[in-house]
Formats: sequence, C-alpha cells, structure tokens
Amino acid sequence: MKTVKFIVALLFGLFFINAGLNKFFNYMPMPEMNEEQMKLMEAFVRITWLMPLVGAVEVIGGILFIIPKYRALGAIVILPVMVGILLHNIVFEPSGLAIVLPLFLINVLIIGDNWGKYKPMFS
Repeated sequence: MKTVKFIVALLFGLFFINAGLNKFFNYMPMPEMNEEQMKLMEAFVRITWLMPLVGAVEVIGGILFIIPKYRALGAIVILPVMVGILLHNIVFEPSGLAIVLPLFLINVLIIGDNWGKYKPMFS
C-alpha cells in the first residue's frame, strides 16, 4: 500500500510541477476558450503577479507532495489551488471534471491520511 501511495503522490506532484512550470514557460498549448473565459484570462494577465504566484505554489506544493516527509504540508499548500481548479471546472469546463475530481479526491485523501499532523493547529 505504501508503494501505491508513493506512486499516486508522485504522479499528483508531477502534474502540479508541470502545471506550475507551464505558468512560467508557456510550453503547453492553451485550450479554446469562450468569451467569458477570455475575460477571466485577461484579468489574470493584468494582475501580473498572480500567475507567477500560482505557478510557484504549484511547483513548491508538487515537490512537497512527492516527498513523503513533507506530503502533509504539500497537500495543504496545494489545497487552495485545487479548490480554485475544481470551481473553475464546475463553472466553465465541466468536461474537465473527469481529471479534476480524482485529483481533488487524492488531495483530500492525503489530508485525511495525515490528519494527525494537523491536529496541533486546532488545539
């Protein structure tokens, strides 16, 4: 089971590292967007610090998620980005939920698996 968890965490982490690096180097093609999505993307581009911040969080969170000792921290670091991705797909791109929901589930399961490490924050 430990090997399966590591492989899932590795793939999850690599997914986010790739997504984060793409925000810096733009090497993946942009999907077609409707007018509403284009307006949203224009707003993101105008806020010049936003995409580099999200990219950095994705890369750092992805690296932390891969390393077993820091996986609990990585799961919490990536959670806000994951929620944003989930909400974006629910509103704008429901066809992407087939990819996003399993990733969200993995993130939540890893948080649940490491719940004991978070307990001191609530006491």
